[in-house]
Amino acid sequence: MAEQTEGEKPQFKTPMPQTPTTKILAVGTFAPGTDMSQVQRILPTEVRETAQLYLDGKIDQWYSLEDRPGVVFILNMTDTQAAHAMLEELPLGKAHLMTFQLTPIGPLNPLRQLLVPAAPH
Repeated sequence: MAEQTEGEKPQFKTPMPQTPTTKILAVGTFAPGTDMSQVQRILPTEVRETAQLYLDGKIDQWYSLEDRPGVVFILNMTDTQAAHAMLEELPLGKAHLMTFQLTPIGPLNPLRQLLVPAAPH
């Protein structure tokens, strides 16, 4: 690493390699004003189909949002378009009640610095 003065950001001599996508973080939420009684009617089918995606190995982990209705899935997928298409086929997606924000994620890139030999002092 190059020398730095207080308040400066560290400067790396070589750029960090791009993080490979190994999973997709999918956050599903409802738009303001969504008819939640309609969601409740669809929910049993939604849960069954979501459980099937888990059993098929497409969903690795699933969580509820703490601060509002919605879900978080960690998908065993690397293609955001394929993930979007899969989630849109779920009942709440077909009814246009839930939308997903998809974020590709991968290994923690700064850990690569542990593999670089230390520069001599």
